[in-house]
Amino acid sequence: MAKSSRAVSAEHRDQVVASTSRLLRERGEAGVRVQDAMASAGLTHGGFYKHFGSKDDLVGEAAGAAFGDVLGVVARVADDATDPADAWRRLAAEYLSAEHRADAGGGCANAALAVDSARADPDSSLRSAVTDGVHRTVSALTRLRGGDEAGQREREESVRALAVLVGSMVLARATAGDPLSDELLAVGRAVVEADA
Repeated sequence: MAKSSRAVSAEHRDQVVASTSRLLRERGEAGVRVQDAMASAGLTHGGFYKHFGSKDDLVGEAAGAAFGDVLGVVARVADDATDPADAWRRLAAEYLSAEHRADAGGGCANAALAVDSARADPDSSLRSAVTDGVHRTVSALTRLRGGDEAGQREREESVRALAVLVGSMVLARATAGDPLSDELLAVGRAVVEADA
């Protein structure tokens, strides 16, 4: 295979993973068909098996990419903040916002994929990617708080905050359009910010 053909193939593969990552967060695993994944990347479904062994393989990679997006947001918040407490408040405000609630496809993989992962086969690529992604998110949040992996207190605070953030977002999306949805976002922000 020529070098340019390999480069084009790799680019197409990356496009499929990125577009499937968005579809997966928007629709859930059951709502993503191979045809949709390929079409969302501007490709025909006939080329799918040139890039992936199975839909499960694609879903696992797409979920991993979705968690990469989450970690990018945490890193950006850390870079923009003046100190760990400011970073924590900024993260809570950005995460538990009406904009994030409305953008499930571009939003947090923790909130979007948790239920699908809970229903997935324990040996599935999705379950593996979500478990790894949650671990990585907890580590990133621990660092955001100014702690390290050895700091048990910071880690427990990060796990608690992740549970509040994700739970608040999942319930806010489930009740979107009702005043309770905004209340869930506001109360979740207050809880996380109080721990800053």
